[in-house]
Amino acid sequence: MSPRGSRIHESSRATRARRAKPRAARRAAPSGRQRSALGALVLAVLGAAVPGTAYLVAGRTRLGVFVTGLTVAFLGTAAYVGLARRDDVIKWALDPNLLLWIIAGLAVVALLWVTIVVTSYKMLRPLGSGLGARLGGSFVIGLVCCTIASGTALGAQNLLAQRDLVTHVFADGNSKSATRPTIANKKDPWAQLPRLNLLLLGADDGAGRQGTRTDTVMVASIDTRTGDTKLISLTRNFMRMPFPKDSPLHKFYPTGFWDPKKGDVEQDAFYLDAMYRNIPKLHDGILGPSDNQGADILKVSVGEALGLKLHYYLQINLSGFEQMVEALGGITVNINYPVPVGGDDDKHIPPGRYLKPGPNRHLNGFDALWFARGRYQVPGADLARQARQHCTIKALVERATPQNVLANYQSIAKAGEKLIRTDIPQNLLPQFVGLGQRVKSAKISNVDLDKQKNFPNGRNPNYAAMREIVATALAPKTNPVARSTNRPTGKPTGKVTPRKPGTEAGDLESSCAYDPQ
Repeated sequence: MSPRGSRIHESSRATRARRAKPRAARRAAPSGRQRSALGALVLAVLGAAVPGTAYLVAGRTRLGVFVTGLTVAFLGTAAYVGLARRDDVIKWALDPNLLLWIIAGLAVVALLWVTIVVTSYKMLRPLGSGLGARLGGSFVIGLVCCTIASGTALGAQNLLAQRDLVTHVFADGNSKSATRPTIANKKDPWAQLPRLNLLLLGADDGAGRQGTRTDTVMVASIDTRTGDTKLISLTRNFMRMPFPKDSPLHKFYPTGFWDPKKGDVEQDAFYLDAMYRNIPKLHDGILGPSDNQGADILKVSVGEALGLKLHYYLQINLSGFEQMVEALGGITVNINYPVPVGGDDDKHIPPGRYLKPGPNRHLNGFDALWFARGRYQVPGADLARQARQHCTIKALVERATPQNVLANYQSIAKAGEKLIRTDIPQNLLPQFVGLGQRVKSAKISNVDLDKQKNFPNGRNPNYAAMREIVATALAPKTNPVARSTNRPTGKPTGKVTPRKPGTEAGDLESSCAYDPQ
């Protein structure tokens, strides 16, 4: 080779060496320093917290700036939406179709996140790492990826549980109801309903029962502006439950639901708790198309008895109630006297045990169910049970904190599918959730119908007196009570018992306090 050729060859080798040196340096030691395998692993793990930052450390500036910027924009948008557009978030969480897209988006985000973590570690890891360092690093990065995947799977499961709850429990556009109101302004239904009257039914369709029996019939009347709630209970053995004159059932029962031929005797087939199963059998479809004829009939009749327009119902299955309490981790109540667990008055079967009296007693699902329904040889059994049911609702509201609900959401949603039946439509769920938040922080109180004085038994209750009491309890304090002109009139057989200041309509805090008898 000529001297000139030799010089050209050496120059070419030097040029290749200069070009190769920065590449090796970029992979092996950015900033001119040697990075250990452990240091690379730590940087990759820390970079998983803000995807893209590890690319910057590895010297991949353009890629790092793009991914980091995208991450910061995503986190900022999520924070803004969560804080400033909370109503929209609630609406999205209650839309079954949108929930599927959110689950798909969650899976895409998780896949991209895992990809960034793995590629970041490969860029940061020194080329000269030993086998042990590579295996250890791969194990740790695998754990990080598994954590990301498991967190995503948990989120997806919660979203699927939420979707199942919404689709299985709440009425969609194809549901049928003969009594549900037509809401003109779905964005603000409370402008049309300043007071929401919700019928609460406790349905007992357990073993040995012929059909469903509604042992618990209660109305929650809610001030939709403040969330203040009045609870009104009707006794299960009330007879002659009335119907409005414009109802087709009034033609069959002009003096209420009973059999005049049998006279003024106890007629258990005509009790309030038997209406749900018996009237649909006797008059199928009489109110029109309905997914739950028994609930629609009770809305009409209970509303007439109390002088209220009942808008929606919420039916609670008692077996599902036990699962719901378990999912929430139990409830805490005050027990003022021994409460029977089991037992049957009619068959003279004594209970297996009693819930012992005491303050702040923590109950599991089974015991909470019997606290709400136990009545074997309890003095004033029906009234005592109604009072305990009000306290049970209060305890459930207190227990359903956002933290507790989120921590046990899948169990709560699964229990909810078995627990709840309602005609509340899906498109109003966001508004109901917002109202529920107001109820949680507002006052819940009882409306005492003064049954012991005005209604000594269920044979012929004074419904005119009931309407009088309810109208007084729900009327604004500064305005006189206006009596309805389209309701049957009648002079009450008794007067409303005066109460201490601050306990009008039955203060729930004091009635649920520990006060052993």
